[in-house]
Amino acid sequence: MAAAAGITVRTLRFYRERKLLPPPRREGRIAWYDDHHLSRLRTVSALLERGHTLNGIAELAEAFEHGRDVAEVLGLGAPSEETPVRLSPEELADHFAGEVTPENLATALDLGYLAVDGDEIVHISRRLLDVSATLVREGVPLATVLEAGRQVRVHAEALADLFLETLRPHTPPADPGKLRPLAKAVVEAELSMALDRRLAPLLQEKDESMSQADSAPRTPKPEPE
Repeated sequence: MAAAAGITVRTLRFYRERKLLPPPRREGRIAWYDDHHLSRLRTVSALLERGHTLNGIAELAEAFEHGRDVAEVLGLGAPSEETPVRLSPEELADHFAGEVTPENLATALDLGYLAVDGDEIVHISRRLLDVSATLVREGVPLATVLEAGRQVRVHAEALADLFLETLRPHTPPADPGKLRPLAKAVVEAELSMALDRRLAPLLQEKDESMSQADSAPRTPKPEPE
């Protein structure tokens, strides 16, 4: 196993002592390792190369072990327009460079954004994954992105309840799915207009600042003697 993972036997034993690796199956004095152990060892090496510490990797591994599985998070085939994305722990670290801390991972698992499937991680939504990664690249801390997601979910759940309670009694019971595109269109339009109202003063302030900068007198450059 050590040779297959490209490490020494001493390092393998050290990883086991630090609980970075699940214990092997034992038969008497023989320890049996499998592909799961090899995948975990390669993940540890990859995360070390990305700057994670052994303590941090151990905490990440513990969070993964306690994460909910895919069936629980995805609702056993519940209808959805979202596309799940399978990631290795290294790929997740690459998406959010330096931001995949045990705390952020635990929050994402708690929110149900991530699920665990063996040695892989499943993100429930390609769209949310891409938007979150873009926000982090723009300088927004991942912890802030996750907290915003938590608050958005509260309002989204309330909006879903509003549409179902208000409109469902007036729609054919045989096709409740017709509510989805109508509800989405209303929310998108209202959100767009709300952003217009809030962004307009900020854009006006920016334009005024640029105009003042353009109209400010400029000190002439001294003529060479």
